[in-house]
Amino acid sequence: MITFEEYENALKQRHGERIHNILSHSSVAIAGLGGLGSNIAMYLARAGVGHLHLVDFDKVDITNLNRQQYDIADLGTLKTDALTKNIKRFNPFIEITSQCVKVNEDNAAEIFGGYKIVCEAFDKAENKAMLVNSILSECGDTKICLLYTSDAADDSLRV
Repeated sequence: MITFEEYENALKQRHGERIHNILSHSSVAIAGLGGLGSNIAMYLARAGVGHLHLVDFDKVDITNLNRQQYDIADLGTLKTDALTKNIKRFNPFIEITSQCVKVNEDNAAEIFGGYKIVCEAFDKAENKAMLVNSILSECGDTKICLLYTSDAADDSLRV
């Protein structure tokens, strides 16, 4: 097993000291752990982001396996639990919190308000718009990273 110091030194060599310090002290929340969210979570974890907050309400389904960061052993498992386990295989030193909850107008600010960066990775345009509008109206300093698939990039996205 690699030590924390060995892992940190490898990341410092990859990114340089300054960038590594920024990444390792960053906290990012991810709203939706499907094809977009599960992949961005894995990329951020591998890059050395210090803390991820994973939010989804769904379970891993067999139809997810071709595009999401899950495998057959994860079928029927909550996406939050499965993704936490899978990320920890690649970065055992990352801090991960998760919430198995369906995000709506009433809870979005409470869930994401403490984060400077929220990656929005919902499937449906109306859910994307709801999250963006909630964050913009209630979480002043939070930045939103919008992620799109061909299913969501349609005329119904209004912000």
